[in-house]
Amino acid sequence: MTLQTIDPRDRLIVALDLPDVDAAEAMIARLGDSVTFYKIGYQLGYAGGLPLVRKLADTGKKVFADLKMHDIGNTVARGVESVAKLGATFLTVHGYPQTMQAAANASKGSGLKILAVTVLTSYDNEDLKAAGYQLGVSDLVAARAQQAQALGIDGLVCSPEEAGNLRKHIKPEMCLVTPGVRPAGSDVGDQKRIMTPARAIVEGSDYLVVGRPVMEAADPKAAAEAIVAEITQALANK
Repeated sequence: MTLQTIDPRDRLIVALDLPDVDAAEAMIARLGDSVTFYKIGYQLGYAGGLPLVRKLADTGKKVFADLKMHDIGNTVARGVESVAKLGATFLTVHGYPQTMQAAANASKGSGLKILAVTVLTSYDNEDLKAAGYQLGVSDLVAARAQQAQALGIDGLVCSPEEAGNLRKHIKPEMCLVTPGVRPAGSDVGDQKRIMTPARAIVEGSDYLVVGRPVMEAADPKAAAEAIVAEITQALANK
C-alpha cells in the first residue's frame, strides 16, 4: 500500500489518552468500526495499557505506540524489539541520530515502522531557546527530518504547520504523522501549532492524531466519523 492509497479511515489515529484500561476499552467499544487506528501513549501505557496493543492488533486494529524512546542505543534497540512483538504499527523515538539509528536497525524485518519526533507540537521558538537550542522550530524540524531520512526512518511526527514544507524535502514513501489537529471550534488545549483536519491533509499530512475532540465529545463515534468525512473530502479536493 502506498501513502496515496491509504483508506481515509486509517488516516485518523484516535489518541486513547485515558487513565486506565477499562476506560480505554469502553471508549473503543463506543467507537466501534468508526476507528481503525489508535494511539497509546504515556498515560495509558504506564497504567497497564501496553498489553492492549496486542489485544487491538489481534482484532485487526492498528496501534501507534507513542513512547518517544530516547536512551543509549542498546536500550533503545531492545525496547523497539519488544514493541514489535506486541504487534504495533508505529513507534515513536526522539529525533536524535544515535536513537534513530538504533531504532531503525532494530525494527528491520518486523512490521513496525519507526517515526521520529522532530519538535513537540507544544513547543515554539521561545520554548526551544529556553531549552538551550540555537535553532528555531522550523530549522530544527528540517534538520531532524534530513537526519531521519538519511538513517532510514519510516516517517516523521511533526506539526501540521511543518508538513507542507517537509513534504517537499523528503522521500515520497516517508509518512508524516501530525498531532495538533483540531476540528474547527475545538479547544486548542496545550497545543501551540495546530490545524484543522482538512487543512492538515491539504498541507501534506498522511495521518492525523486526534485525542480530546473525540474523547470529550458528547458522541465520540459521530465526532470520529465527522473527522473521517472531512479527511475524505480533503483528499478528493487535493
